[in-house]
Amino acid sequence: MKYVIIAGEVSGDLHASGLIKGIRARDAEAEFRFFGGERMAAEAGREPEVHCDEMNVMGFSAVLRSLPRIAGHLRRANRLLREFRPDALVLVDYPSFNLRLAKAAKRLGIPVHWFISPKIWAWKEWRIKAIRRYVDRMYSILPFEVEYYRGKNYEVQYVGNPSVKEMDDELKTLPQLNHFLEREGINDPRPIIALIPGSRRGEVKNNLPLMIKAAARYPECQMIVGGAGSIPLKYYREVAELPGLQVVFGSTHTLMKHARAALVTSGTATLETALLGTPQVVCYRANGSRLSYKIMEKLLKVRYVSLPNLIVDKEIVPELLVHLCTEESIARHLGSLLQPSPERDRMLKGYKEMRRRLGTSVATEEAAEAVVSAAKAAAGAVSRSSK
Repeated sequence: MKYVIIAGEVSGDLHASGLIKGIRARDAEAEFRFFGGERMAAEAGREPEVHCDEMNVMGFSAVLRSLPRIAGHLRRANRLLREFRPDALVLVDYPSFNLRLAKAAKRLGIPVHWFISPKIWAWKEWRIKAIRRYVDRMYSILPFEVEYYRGKNYEVQYVGNPSVKEMDDELKTLPQLNHFLEREGINDPRPIIALIPGSRRGEVKNNLPLMIKAAARYPECQMIVGGAGSIPLKYYREVAELPGLQVVFGSTHTLMKHARAALVTSGTATLETALLGTPQVVCYRANGSRLSYKIMEKLLKVRYVSLPNLIVDKEIVPELLVHLCTEESIARHLGSLLQPSPERDRMLKGYKEMRRRLGTSVATEEAAEAVVSAAKAAAGAVSRSSK
């Protein structure tokens, strides 16, 4: 069977690589063509048609500047579908691009599967019309999405959350604290406050200085930044205005696990921090204006923005958003997590409830089983009809 898989971001490359591995385990003769990165290339045994680094564009002005390039990628993807004629197109998140490709695939009679459903429950709810029309099977990694989509007259399959297995696997191999500190050249024995300010320069610029000021109020602890590989050390230190700021790269999960508490910019990192069992404060400053907050309130369709809270449908981690994200508010919440306290106990109890709701299914395995089964069933139906 032939499969085209489209992942437009680094996180999608990671999840899609597991999907390729799962498909190959169920279809030994599987042929892959894909947009993605190194992880997908390693599993597929070939280079991507387009690397996901060329596709990942954030910010309104950056998107505008990149429109001709994005249009070129879309034309290339359309040509790939026409020439390769896959038995299944598998889309991984990345909704703006992938919805357009789903429409093209539908016209060509190619079954469309979507792994990691678009977060239309948060914004752009109107996309449900295109999803109903062009997506044959949707695989969700957030349990509450099943009921949400059902309310929109569309059935999705919850396959588990990939971060559960990824973090469980990490926990088996993470170095001990003393080995981690020695490897990073850190001689400070004080407990750690982990600062996880996001993976984009704008996020780091908006959030890191506040995180540092809040953490500095607790001199009995040391602060260590979990750095993104795409951002140089020099940038972190310039933004922080601290030439000696301690930043570690490629060890963020180890840092999270060994921290007494973490300050985390909203995103998948909040879920990973919770799965690793580290108390956290969710910080998202953006431009910090009250007007921005009011606009965001109007646009968002959900009560929470951090994944732990969304999954359990109540606040188990504090969310400090936009103008509410200040040095004082961060420090106040952080202080109650650095020592035994009712707040810390409630958060850790909430983490257990979150993990229970996520379940034990391996998301990439479940999704791969569904994709291969559907593709083989369709091929069998065509074979029978031709006799």
